Amino acid sequence: MIILGIDPGYAIVGAGVLEYRNNQFRLLEAKAVTTTPDMAFPQRLLAIHQGISELIAQFRPQAMAIERLFFNTNATTAMDVSHARGVILLSAAQQNVPSYEYTPLQVKQSVVGYGRAEKQQVQEMIRLLLHLNACPKPDDVADALAIAVCHAHGAGSRFVGRS
Repeated sequence: MIILGIDPGYAIVGAGVLEYRNNQFRLLEAKAVTTTPDMAFPQRLLAIHQGISELIAQFRPQAMAIERLFFNTNATTAMDVSHARGVILLSAAQQNVPSYEYTPLQVKQSVVGYGRAEKQQVQEMIRLLLHLNACPKPDDVADALAIAVCHAHGAGSRFVGRS
C-alpha cells in the first residue's frame, strides 16, 4: 500500500509518501510544499493544490492520511489552515484517492504507543521506523510521515476516520 501523509498548513504543508508492505515501511518521498507571505492567499492555495496534485500523480497512493485540525486560540489561522486543508482534500478527490483523518492523539498513540507523547518522541520513532540517519525537516514533514504511519497501522480497522 502506498500512503500519502499530510500535515496541513498554508505556509508549510508537510508531505510524506510511504510504501507499507509486510509490516515494513519504505520512504518514497518526504517534502514540504511551501508558500510565502508575499503571495496573495488564493495563489498560496493554488500552489498547495498544485504541489499535492503533483505528488499524487507521481506516486499514485491508495490512501491519503491527513491530520484533523483542532484550534483553541487563533480563529483566523484556523480558517486559513482549513482553506488549505480543503484544497488538499480536493487534490485527492480529483484523482480518486480516498482521504482519512487522524487526530494528533491518534497519531501519537499509533506511532509511539502513548497519546500524550512529546513531538520529539514522535520524530525519533519516525526516524527509527524509516531507518533514517536524521529526522526529516522541517518538522511538518516528520509529522506528515507520522500521519502516514498511523494510517498504515490502522488501515484494517473499522475505526479509521474517512473524510
